[in-house]
Parts: sequence; C-alpha cells; structure tokens
Amino acid sequence: MTSENQPKAGHRGTPTSTEFREFMASGWADDDRSPTPRAEVADHAARRRAAVSRRFPGERLVIPGGGLKVRSNDTDYTFRPHTAFAHLSGLGAHAEPDSVLVLHPRPEGGHHAVLYFRPPAPRDTEEFYTDSRYGEFWVGSRPAVADVESQLGLTARHIDSLADDLAKDDAAARLRVVRSADPQLAELVGTTRAQAGTALSGEEQEEADEELARHLSGMRIVKDEWEIGEMRKAIAATHEGFEAIIATLPEAVRKERGERWVEGMFGLYARHRGNGVGYESICASGDHANTIHWTRNTGEVRDGDLILIDAGIEVDSLFTADITRTLPVNGRFTDVQRKIYDAVHEAQQAGMAAVRPGNRFSDVHAAANEVIARRLHEWGLLPDGVTLEQTLDPEHGGWHRRWMVHGTSHHLGMDVHDCQLLLREDYMDGELRPGMVLTVEPGLYFKADDLLAPEEFRGIGVRIEDDVLVTEDGCENLSAAMPRGSHEVEEWMARVSGTTGERSPR
Repeated sequence: MTSENQPKAGHRGTPTSTEFREFMASGWADDDRSPTPRAEVADHAARRRAAVSRRFPGERLVIPGGGLKVRSNDTDYTFRPHTAFAHLSGLGAHAEPDSVLVLHPRPEGGHHAVLYFRPPAPRDTEEFYTDSRYGEFWVGSRPAVADVESQLGLTARHIDSLADDLAKDDAAARLRVVRSADPQLAELVGTTRAQAGTALSGEEQEEADEELARHLSGMRIVKDEWEIGEMRKAIAATHEGFEAIIATLPEAVRKERGERWVEGMFGLYARHRGNGVGYESICASGDHANTIHWTRNTGEVRDGDLILIDAGIEVDSLFTADITRTLPVNGRFTDVQRKIYDAVHEAQQAGMAAVRPGNRFSDVHAAANEVIARRLHEWGLLPDGVTLEQTLDPEHGGWHRRWMVHGTSHHLGMDVHDCQLLLREDYMDGELRPGMVLTVEPGLYFKADDLLAPEEFRGIGVRIEDDVLVTEDGCENLSAAMPRGSHEVEEWMARVSGTTGERSPR
C-alpha cells in the first residue's frame, strides 16, 4: 500500500459477530455488468507507451499513479494520479489510488504493459463494508480486472503481485522508476535492484530514474490532435466559468469576502464541467492582484476596482486550461486602469506574434518584455538616466522587471506548468514546434505601498493570459473567444451581465 496511513479512531467500529458477517455476505445480486467499452484514449496511450519502449529497450519501467494523501485524521484529499501515469495509461480522473503501470521488457524486444491496481474485494469479505478507503460500501463501485483490460487494451493484475513481478528474471537489475510519483514504491524498486545485483551505484540509479522522469515529461511537449481536442474542451469549459463569474460580480460586491464568492462560482463550473480546477484559482481584487499567486481569496470585491482572475478547468482526461482576465468590477475601466491594461494587452499581442515555428520559447518573453520596458520608460518610471536599451540588457539591466517579475510563458497540458523537468536547453532555449501549447501572460503590478510608482497607479495589477497552439505557419489562440482588448472586455461584460455597459455609481 502506497497511500499515506490514516490514524484509526479506537471508539468506532462495525459489528464483528459471525452472524453479522454472514448476513452482510448474503443477499446481493449477481454482478452482471457488461464489459467496459474501449476508451477513445486507449490507442493514443498505446502509441505513447510504444515510444517509451523504443527509448528504453530491455529495461523494466515503473510508473506509479501515487496514493491517497491524508488531509486530516481519517479524511483524504481528492485523489489525482501522477501525470506520467495518466499520460501512459490513459486513466485520468477515474484512476484508482495505489495503481502502478509497469512496462516489462520482452525477450524478443518491446515491452508488455501491465497495470497493477486494487480491484474490489468480494462481498463476502469484510473489506467490502469495513474499509472506508477501498470498500465499495463506502466509496462506491470500483473497476474489476476485466474492466481495466477492456477499457485500456492492456493487461491488468492485482497490486499484490507487483513486488514479485518486479523481482522476476534478469530485468530486475535494470529497473527505472518515477521516484517523485511514489517515494514508498521507489524504496521497493531500490531494494529489488539491490537484491538482483544491479551494477549501478546509488547515484547512478538516481540519475537513471531522473532520466526516465525527464523523458516522460518531455514527451508531452508536442500534443497530438486528440490532446489538442482535450485542451479545447478545457478552455471552452473555462470560458463558461468566467462568464458565470461576470454574471455574479454584483453579488460578489455585496458579499463579505467576495473573492471567495468568485472562487466558489468558478469551482462550481469546474466540478460540473470537469474534474475540478487545474490549480488553485487566483481571484484577486484591488491590491491583491499585485500578489502574483494570491490564492487566499479572502478579500472584498469593491465597485471601481479591478479583479484579476487566473483560473482553469481540468477536464476528466486531466488536461487543463490556464487563463487570466483582469476585469473592471463595475464593467468599465477608469482612464488610469485602461492605460495600464492597454499596455499589458499590447505586450501580450507582441508575445503572441513571436509564437511561431522556428522561434525559441524564450523569444515570446523577449517580445512581450520589450513592450513592458518601453511603456515603463515612456511613463518615466525607470531610474534617471536609464535607457530602454540598458534596462533590456539581460546581464546588467532589468529595472523594468520590478513591475513584472515573472516570465511571460510556460508550456501547458496535463499539468498547468507542463514539461517542467526538461533541461533549460530543451525548454527556455527550445525551438517552438507545431503542436506545442503554451501560455502568453504578461502583466504589470503596482503595489499599494510602492513609492516608486505614480500614486494613481498604486494598487492596480493587471495580467492577461491566453492558451496558444503553435501551428505550421504561426499560432492559434485557443482562448480567443474570451475578449481581451479593454473595450471588448467592457462589451463582453455588458453582454453577459445584461447591462448597457454604463458605469455603476460609486
């Protein structure tokens, strides 16, 4: 068992008499479920596994799904499988905790994929009605071995056979494991290696495992058509969530801790339209927008302020959107708000123009960064005597970064910050290729206590973020249906809220 242990309360229990156990084991209808149909993703996952097999011939590869994490006492966080496991197995939101995918090398070449998991216990066992983590009486119907095999087109086995299967034949000495997915299982792999007499030192074993994890992370950097379709679903659902927020902004103004109201409204759509949020939603009103990762969402939403919402819905395949819109709470930008917003929008357009095959990933940031620096220089915010060229100097400049400390882009997919294990030369310096999906998200942040910012700027934070697909001849903004220009945003808000777009009274 790889899930974290729960403390068990001694004051609770179920009846243990023979009569009760016999009664609980009787009177259940036969399980006449038809076989689970083959999932659409099964063929795509099989192709991914074949690519991994070609990269690591003759080696036994262990990709854990991970286990349950204790939230408090005997309650767990909602389970979400490790991304590498989900990508290679095809199991997303409905994956079982403690599952493990193993690619066993075949003597004739290639690999045999086996998914190990805990199938439901028979109803004449106590697990059925006493185990609050795995018993079907507590957690509902769970897949049988036959269900997994028909759904995914691979072999499935009980998790209890995993240890013996890892140790069999001479491949036991040539094991690799995704360590971060399940540290406890990584220890089992280490013991198995040692017993099999691996020739690798401890440091070499860690390097081998890191190489596997990095390769699996990098496999996701170019999406196929099915994956792009899942991204479109996630973005469409996120669009709906944002429009629900716009419609309820007046209520958020009336409520205490209105940021929580906004977060909850988006969370409703995330759970209904998908698996949930792809990351903790940022619902930052007023000066909170100047805290880059403001996820407390405890503030008031005030008429006349801006609210920065950075949120994305993760669909059941675990692909997620990542979109930011900065909205005027009352539907209309003030002149100062519009000035800052339009500068960020201009920077985002420059960043998007740099998204095309042959450019480097870092070119996107460079293009947006140049606009931000130029606007701040024109507004007189840089120190006296500092030129635009000087602040853009990567080694000795950077004054303008005070007001945009983060990067402009990251890869996006099954993780909101996808492919993060890649080396710098493959990520920041990597060449953009068709099928990549990345964000473009410049911002400007003027904290309320920033004495170097003009007084009228203080407390205003703006970020605009879209999800962009690299195409053969440029890019496609997958979230283009969500307006970005300041006037278009006002029109959008008026349309969704059913108002005329006139400024609300202060």
